[in-house]
Parts: sequence; structure tokens; C-alpha cells
Amino acid sequence: MTMRLSRSIVGEAEARAVARIIEEDGYLGMGAETRRFEEEVAAYLGVAPWQVVSVNSGTAALHLAVFAALQGAGAPPDAPEVLVPSLTFVASFQAVLAAGCVPVACDVLLETGTLDVADAERRVTPRTIAVMPVDYASNPWHLDETYDFARRHGLRVVEDAAHAFGCRHHGRKIGSFGDLVCFSFDGIKNITCGEGGCLVAFDEQSARIAADARLLSVEGDTAKRFSGARSWDPDVKLPGWRYHMSNIMAAIGRTQLARLESEFIPARRELAKLYAERLSGLAGVALLRTDPRDFIVPHIMPVRILDGRKDAVVAALQAEGIPTGVHYKPNHLLTLFGGGREHLPATEELYAELVTLPLHPGLSAEDVESVCAALTRALANA
Repeated sequence: MTMRLSRSIVGEAEARAVARIIEEDGYLGMGAETRRFEEEVAAYLGVAPWQVVSVNSGTAALHLAVFAALQGAGAPPDAPEVLVPSLTFVASFQAVLAAGCVPVACDVLLETGTLDVADAERRVTPRTIAVMPVDYASNPWHLDETYDFARRHGLRVVEDAAHAFGCRHHGRKIGSFGDLVCFSFDGIKNITCGEGGCLVAFDEQSARIAADARLLSVEGDTAKRFSGARSWDPDVKLPGWRYHMSNIMAAIGRTQLARLESEFIPARRELAKLYAERLSGLAGVALLRTDPRDFIVPHIMPVRILDGRKDAVVAALQAEGIPTGVHYKPNHLLTLFGGGREHLPATEELYAELVTLPLHPGLSAEDVESVCAALTRALANA
């Protein structure tokens, strides 16, 4: 197989799970299988089942988390604002916008790519209701500092943990603590449902709002669907969306969750460790910094290519059949979110340097050795 930057790691077990839903359950929508998936995610994280709200994408999880935070803000200000690091997938910004809020682009730390809390502090206004830290490249860098910042200013925290399922911050699993924590289970994440995601809420009001809002805000419809019933005499008091997870998606997710600790986590960590061993100290490359107290399950492998050689290195790798990625074009440079009117120096410097190398459990150690050798050659010739 041609080397892939990332890919889904699915097979016979996932196929059998889908077949079971089709052939034995017969109901493909949101039902008992989705309930079981939420219960198993909750058990894995060490939280109560009511705290886990499964949805059909990580973007939907972010949207509903911001929406729930907004509903809990009492009388929200006009044009409520959410602080977001610019170096993130556009889903983070679109989710804020979809919830009726204004995303405020913040700078990141050059050495980690994560939120620069000092920069975020300068951007707080009376309209700010929340901050959205992003666990960029699965790195929950100084997450406690972000939560302390939010408490000082009375802000909700919507943690974009799309990259960080299975990670631990100072011994605690991401999703086992916090305020509103959002995961993605799309095709290439640490586990996949094919498409999907969930939010983990740490207050009952937010969990209830999000659980209803994923089903068009039909009050109490989650419990009915989990029992195989429907709400035929519903009431609706808030906006809502069709964001629920299907039984088929949940069946894939349950199978993937069972493989996470034994297969996916060791493979991702070993491959990232090998990358670090081969690339540490290599002239022209800088690795992003992580906290040694954190347990990282890397979703992507971005590295910094220094001294203006990024484009030449990417071209050289491509010539050798090695794919690379860009994670991400900063949102403040996108037309919808300002088109570059704001200058975020660290974010823009990183964007000029970051190259994402292949990483997924389908790679072998030999593949990583080949990538590192090709990168070494490319740097020598750039």
C-alpha cells in the first residue's frame, strides 16, 4: 500500500459489529447500541453515563458545548465572544459561529502550538463568555493554567480535545475532569465511529441541554430513543439540530474502544517515540514541546522545518512518495474570520514552519525510519 498520512484502522471486527446491527438489531438510528457506547465511554473516562453525550461529529460536539454554555450564561451579552487559538481546524471557529457567538482568534505558544493564555487574557471583554483551549497534536499543555484563567474571569471552558482521546494530563484522563470536553471520533482519530464525536459535561444542566439539542431539542427524547420509543407529544423550548449518533456508528465505536488500550495507544506512542529519537537534534528540525508528566497519545505528527526550508522539504518528500500535511492554516487568515487583519506572530511563524508527517497505527517502524531518512536527505539538499 502507498504510504498514507493518516488512515482508518478498521477491519473484520468493525464489519461484524455493523452486520450485527443490520441483521440482528434492525434499527439503524439512535437506540440501545448508542446508549451502550455512551456507557462504555463513560466507564473508560471514569465519569457518569449522563455526562457523555454522543453526536455525529466532533464539530457537532463543539457546537452543542458552546450552545449549552451560552444557555447557562443567564442573559448573554450582545455578540457573545469565545476565545479560540487560531491554530486549529476551522471546525472550532465554525462551531462558535454556529452557536451564535463570535470567535476571537488568540495567539499560540511557539514551542507547543497551544493557547497562549497571556494573549487570551488581553482579549477578554465584557462580552467574553468562554474560552476554547485546543489540545493541539494531542498535547494538553498547561491545561490547568487555562482553567485557572477561566475561573478568574468567570468563563466557561469548552475544551477541544478532538486529538486527545486516551491522553492523560498529570495522571488524569482527558475527559475525566473539566467543564465541557469535546472529542472527535471521525475516520482518522485515535478511535473512530466512521464519523462521530461526543461531549462530556460536568454539570447536569449542560448535559441535559446538549442531549436534547442533538435531537432537535425535543425534551427528554434521548431516554425514549434509548428504550426504543419515540416522543409523539413533544415540547420544544430551544433551538436544536439533528446531531445524534446512529447505532451503526456506535457499534463501530464500541469495537474501536475495545482496541484502544491494547492496540492503538501502544502503536501511536511507539511510532511517535521513534520519530522523536530520529529527529531530535537534527539540524533544521524542531519538535513541539510536551510536558513529561503528560501521557500523550499522538493523533498527528507535526514538526517545525526551520530557516525557510519548509516548501523545499515538502517537495523533496513528495518526490520520494512520502505524503505530508498542513495542520492548520490559521483561522484568522481565513476570509470569514478576518482575512489576516489581525497579526498573531507566533501562530504565523508556526504556520510557515509546520509540516505533518505520516502517523497512524497502520505504519511500521520501517516506514518511520524511511520518512526520517528522507527528511534528513531533504534538509541536507534544501
